[in-house]
Amino acid sequence: MKPTSHLPRLAVFTLAMCSAAFSLPALAQTAATPVTRMQIKMERDEFLKTHRWDEYGEVWMLKSGVEPPASVKSRAEVKSARDVFLRNHKWDSTAGGWLPLGAAPRDMSGMTREQVKAETDQFLRTHYWDEDSEGWLEKKSRTRKP
Repeated sequence: MKPTSHLPRLAVFTLAMCSAAFSLPALAQTAATPVTRMQIKMERDEFLKTHRWDEYGEVWMLKSGVEPPASVKSRAEVKSARDVFLRNHKWDSTAGGWLPLGAAPRDMSGMTREQVKAETDQFLRTHYWDEDSEGWLEKKSRTRKP
């Protein structure tokens, strides 16, 4: 058995999940009319026209020469929004949350790479990018019930 023999099945599974994710908003808007098999196949074909599977990174990538939809922010814009948040907020371990800084944005150039990486990792654990609002939103915390 080859070590990469699972990749085609993984790609099909990922494609199916992407197709399902793209069809969920349509399902929510038109609950009375179910999505047909033909519609799902058309969405899959449209997706495959604009994306390719990158085996090295194990992620779907836009094909070269294809532009993303106008409503989608670029990777640089999303990173910029994250960096603005990190400049204006500080993680407080005792409170277990991000606290806004009352003064001017802090100078992150005085921090070590490890400190910046630790805060970035903490931010990504507590926030996610929301396509609808085009901003970072705090993840809902899971509380254990006794």
